[in-house]
Amino acid sequence: MAVVPPESSQRTREGDPSPLRKNRVESEKDAAKRWAEKWGFLKTPLEELLGPEKKEAAKPKLQLPDHLQVRPVTPVEKYTKVLPSPPVPKTTHGFIGWRSSVPALALEHYEIQSCKGAVRRMK
Repeated sequence: MAVVPPESSQRTREGDPSPLRKNRVESEKDAAKRWAEKWGFLKTPLEELLGPEKKEAAKPKLQLPDHLQVRPVTPVEKYTKVLPSPPVPKTTHGFIGWRSSVPALALEHYEIQSCKGAVRRMK
């Protein structure tokens, strides 16, 4: 009877690795050894790298004229008013267009332009 050689996946489990896998493992080990030579500087703390640099002295602030000074920020609530929305409809049929049915929330107060002129005029 002829003996069938084991498949490559079985060979790697038994301890006879394929040459491609063996080369790959060796190249990874070599790369791990060479990593410190190339990228070892990344392991040094930032404070150690920046230690010898001198800190710049703080510059004195200049007094700006009134018309160039930055004004304090106005709160959003002062110039934006958000009105409460109408209640959410109970059915999905009523959900379609439920906000646009309220005249205060309508978008039609702007004029819509088309290639033949104004389609809708402001009310």
